[in-house]
Amino acid sequence: MVVKARILIIGDQGQVAWELKRALATLGEVTCVGRTTAPYALDLAKPDTIAPLVESIQPDWIINAAAYTAVDKAEQEEPLATTINGTAVGVLAKAAKSVGALLVHYSTDYVFDGTATQPYTEDAQTNPQSAYGRSKLAGEEAIHAADTPYLILRTSWVYGARGHNFMRTIRRLAREREELCIVADQTGSPTWSRHIAEATGQMLAQLSLNPEAWQAKSGTYHLVSGGQCSWHDFAHRIVEAQRAQEAIPCQRVTPIATQEYPVPAPRPQYSVLNTGKLSSTFNIHMPDWTTALSMVQQDIEQEVI
Repeated sequence: MVVKARILIIGDQGQVAWELKRALATLGEVTCVGRTTAPYALDLAKPDTIAPLVESIQPDWIINAAAYTAVDKAEQEEPLATTINGTAVGVLAKAAKSVGALLVHYSTDYVFDGTATQPYTEDAQTNPQSAYGRSKLAGEEAIHAADTPYLILRTSWVYGARGHNFMRTIRRLAREREELCIVADQTGSPTWSRHIAEATGQMLAQLSLNPEAWQAKSGTYHLVSGGQCSWHDFAHRIVEAQRAQEAIPCQRVTPIATQEYPVPAPRPQYSVLNTGKLSSTFNIHMPDWTTALSMVQQDIEQEVI
């Protein structure tokens, strides 16, 4: 039994990493590393620096909350994206094995092509259509090849009160424009970064009581909010709540088709993820996306975040 785990979080100021620091604080001694943190720093673009750092810290759990996430830019920088999201993740998995640590890694709905008509299960065929999706799938495959206990947690449409994300962008644009035109024919599940961190903490708390279960419960899990919506639905709810909090110029959130908003990287048209495995294995039930969004917006209004 791990009495007080040594927890290494890769990523420091990212929206999920920031929430993890708070969610995991009661489970052990947390060390967060980023590209410029002290006394430890780690840049996943330099995979050869990973093993020495892991060896020096000797963590019980490694949570990788860092990634190359510039989806459109990755179309021009696929080698760099693959180094960070694929090669470095494989090195991290091998380093975890060498010190006997459990590795937790976050992946994405972009590993799927978006042609499904019902929520994807963990064993559904992957077929990424973008450089970003390919790089994230490479990371998953590298973890599998390392043959070490792991939790790959696929999530989607991540947002929160911090960092660069859709909700913060919409709130900013609503203060600048009378009309927002938002894609309405892509469907997914917006997921609050805090709920991702809290669910991760619940999973680790259960495994800390029974390290022998690490291997039995090792695998890929879908970790997203309940329900589904389009980007337009999501934006509309964000703006309506914002309008109740403050005076904003935005009067209309207009639905448009994907082809009316061309971007370099193709997005999955449908990327809802089935969370049944998470529920049956860890008894974790994610709140509906509308409930989560209301909670974030209440926190913003109360200025408690």
